[in-house]
Amino acid sequence: MLVSSHNQLLVICSIIVAILAAYTALNMASRVSNSSGKAAVLWLVGGSFAMGFGIWSMHFIGMLAFSLPIALGYDVSLTLFSLLVAIVSSALALYFVCQETLPYRRLILGGVLMGLGIACMHYTGMEAMLMTPRIIYVPWIFILSILIAIFSSVAALWLAFRLRQECKRATFSRMGAALVMGCAIVGMHYTGMAASKFPLNSVCSASNSGIDTKWLAVLVITVSLAVFAIALIVSMLDVRTAKLASSLDLANSELLKLAWHDHLTGLPNRTLLNDRLDQLIRRAERKRGEFALLFMDLDGFKAINDMHGHHVGDLLLKEVAQRLLEIKREGNTAARLGGDEFVVLMEQDSPEQSAALAQRLIDTMAQPFQLPNIQPQISASIGIAIYPHDGDTGHQLMVNADAAMYHAKKQGRNGYCFFEPAMNVDVHLQMQLQQHLRQAIQNNELVLYYQPKWVAPMGPMTGVEALLRWQSPEHGLLMPDRFLPQAERSGLIVLIGNWVINEACRQMKVWAEQGHSDWSVAVNLSAVQLEHISLVEVVRGALEQHQLAPRKLVLEVTESTAMQDAEASLKVLNQLSDLGVFISIDDFGTGYSSLLYLKHLPAKELKIDRGFITELAPGNDDEAIIKAIIALGKTLGMKIVAEGVETHAQQTLLTGLGCDTLQGYLLGKPVPADALLSMISSQNQNKAQFEYLL
Repeated sequence: MLVSSHNQLLVICSIIVAILAAYTALNMASRVSNSSGKAAVLWLVGGSFAMGFGIWSMHFIGMLAFSLPIALGYDVSLTLFSLLVAIVSSALALYFVCQETLPYRRLILGGVLMGLGIACMHYTGMEAMLMTPRIIYVPWIFILSILIAIFSSVAALWLAFRLRQECKRATFSRMGAALVMGCAIVGMHYTGMAASKFPLNSVCSASNSGIDTKWLAVLVITVSLAVFAIALIVSMLDVRTAKLASSLDLANSELLKLAWHDHLTGLPNRTLLNDRLDQLIRRAERKRGEFALLFMDLDGFKAINDMHGHHVGDLLLKEVAQRLLEIKREGNTAARLGGDEFVVLMEQDSPEQSAALAQRLIDTMAQPFQLPNIQPQISASIGIAIYPHDGDTGHQLMVNADAAMYHAKKQGRNGYCFFEPAMNVDVHLQMQLQQHLRQAIQNNELVLYYQPKWVAPMGPMTGVEALLRWQSPEHGLLMPDRFLPQAERSGLIVLIGNWVINEACRQMKVWAEQGHSDWSVAVNLSAVQLEHISLVEVVRGALEQHQLAPRKLVLEVTESTAMQDAEASLKVLNQLSDLGVFISIDDFGTGYSSLLYLKHLPAKELKIDRGFITELAPGNDDEAIIKAIIALGKTLGMKIVAEGVETHAQQTLLTGLGCDTLQGYLLGKPVPADALLSMISSQNQNKAQFEYLL
């Protein structure tokens, strides 16, 4: 037999090409698996060529590394046929790998077919030398080479299937797998070469008419590396393109989510709500059905937001949204319009169903919320509009449900109302009043009237109470009960209240400079003002701006307001008291005071509500109640003020019961600041007459 040898450099090149071919195969498997449609077919064709050419080039470089003491050559047709076999085998392998699953039966079948294909490629390439006599193969080594081809093919298919998905560590995993697969392919090739024996008189018929081996090795290596490079570069570009496309899709999804959903709660926003509303209207038109629109507004949310800060308000809104999602039925839409306004679209069979949902919403929102450090409690007012009875457009339904919601608030809040046509008129008037009230603040139409407070029974005058009026160009002089409820609902009460404090301090400073330094001015605080986070700073700023001594300002808080959130009220009132401001409890006896909290309030004055004075007479129940209030106030070290004094009998009896200060129409009606001094002069003239009556 002829003694064979191998070119070590070409052997090393064949090993490198085998590893690169294996890595390319794994990469192509990933591209085929992650593509679909026409793209998957193109990747399968291109991948089959790159992978098959890689395996074939490794084999052919190994053949070129082989040498005998005779001239060698290779038949072109058989050589090209061996390349075709490699490509077909690669296509078969990629086809198996790109399937959703790879059961063991299909894995073994694919490995056998691919292994036989590789073996066929190898031995066809050997036959391309056209040896005479024919090559002799050692049977057991020949069989071993085929088994190695099959087992390496099974392993290659399994690794390619496992590593076909893109992930952060896929590149390193494929490198390790490519090393194993490359060595297996090389092992099969050189095992097959070891099985080949050449008789001493062998002649290579392809040495003259075949391919010249001098330049063929360089050509095959160069072409192989070029094919690998092109395949890998295209693959990486496709991966980058896919990642870019994925990133763009993700960014587009995020933009769509931002455009169609509320950024805070994640609920559909007004834009998406309008779209869903239009779809419901079209569906209801086709089916001649109906649906309900529930407009929900949170009662007391603004006070919590102002007192505890916007971050607490945001957390509360998120919890409200979560409760909405838990209550609504599948297929219904819950959306946030903005602020504390929410809408639920409900496909219904009857109005009773929408009423039941509204009641569930009210009951759920009334449950305390669990937030860090606080447990805020709110309620909900809901208006319900039914399509098509209450509107045949989305805009009409929204407006009418909103009107019903305001009607629910007007009825006492924490409830729901179905829309009725008469509600629109009331809402229109309320909105018009709100708009005019905003203009009144800007146009300085608000004025303060002052009612004197006298040391019982007839003086001297100890101070005044500032009472708000609206000098409306359209309606004339309006009393507070005409516009303050709307101001509280719209949030304007804080702005108005701040103006009252500042104006009262300014006027008090003017009177002090005129010689009335012993007077004080009392200002009423609403519940919303007391809960507002800026109240203390507003008071401090007004005192500093007008250089008014804090003891000249009396802040009156109703009993019910002070007890609404007793702990929070106590904190704010203590801060105001620390400024030196005088605190008075107004309308005492009409609320639900806790004597424990009342004891800790920094109040220096109790004002008896006028309801106990209107029918006051010696020996009746009102006298007994007033005696008890006076005794309580004196025990707590407070001054007692009686308001609503309109008769001399009331004046005399209240003085005898121990009231320190009196206030009422008998002693002086509320008047503008420029009329107060002349009124006081007139009242002093009546003092002698009163003393005569005594």
